[in-house]
Amino acid sequence: MGNNYENEGSSAATKLTFLIIGGGIGAVLALLFAPKSGVELREDIADATRKGIEKSKEAAAQIQDRAGEYYEATRERAADILETAKESAGDLTEKAKSVAASTANPFSAAIEAGKQAYTAEKRKNESKSIAAGRPDWGPGEKTAAASSDILDTGDGEIKG
Repeated sequence: MGNNYENEGSSAATKLTFLIIGGGIGAVLALLFAPKSGVELREDIADATRKGIEKSKEAAAQIQDRAGEYYEATRERAADILETAKESAGDLTEKAKSVAASTANPFSAAIEAGKQAYTAEKRKNESKSIAAGRPDWGPGEKTAAASSDILDTGDGEIKG
């Protein structure tokens, strides 16, 4: 069981910042305890400060470049996701429109089905009535001349 000295939540930028601060503090302490004259000590402190500022500017530039890269990558990814979402929304809109159109008026579908059923039944009955109106000239059947004993009087009564 080893100790885990790394903080999982810390980023590289945070670690770099702490390194620079620690190095600056160490440099200042080394200069203060070194046996030098006041003028030399002030010059060394000024040099160390300039170097620290330059390193900080370089680190800031690197961080800015990385941030720009992350921004561009994130923007491109967001644009791709947006395009995909627009396409999906368009597809879903078309599906919703077609479903709404097919179920918008259930009465029209019922009326259409009724018309089709009526037409089919009418054709069936017409074919039956046409077949029933035809004389059947088979053997043993009465012909129109043989059935002259039935008389239509015209007033709705049939006498026979």
